[in-house]
Amino acid sequence: MPDQLNAILLAQFEAALCMLRDCIERCPPQHWDAPIAKYPFFLVAYHTLYMADIRLAPSDAAWNPRPEFHPRGRAEVDDEYPSRRFTQAELLAYTDLCLSLARAAIPAESAATLAGPSGFPRLEFSRAELHIHSTRHIQHHTGQLGASLRRIGVDTAWVFSGWRESPRR
Repeated sequence: MPDQLNAILLAQFEAALCMLRDCIERCPPQHWDAPIAKYPFFLVAYHTLYMADIRLAPSDAAWNPRPEFHPRGRAEVDDEYPSRRFTQAELLAYTDLCLSLARAAIPAESAATLAGPSGFPRLEFSRAELHIHSTRHIQHHTGQLGASLRRIGVDTAWVFSGWRESPRR
């Protein structure tokens, strides 16, 4: 059962990331700094990606900031705003990195680790539920970004399961 569960968790995580990538890719340059509630488009995308990155680590303590995405280390994600504006190309690369991390981390989960603690003190549920929680987080913010794009006439894709190189309908 763990292999089947891992495949399901990965397929839905990939689909959520694929839809996020589509939003980032399709965002017109003039909309990159447009507000999504309180934050600019790029910052909502960045937040979504760094949370996916962090939660794919075995634990909060095991997560290592990446200099190209977290120039100030952990402070980059702990502060409300990052130290700089990230470009579309950078966030597309970050999406690809998160996809690689998911493809390594989720299939490696055993029945014991999936049933065990999430590894994040504030998230008092199992590791399996952590992956569902993370997928929901990605999808929540992707929904915000997609709605913002649709308001300016940019259509976004729906991906049912797994990664699609070209998620166009």
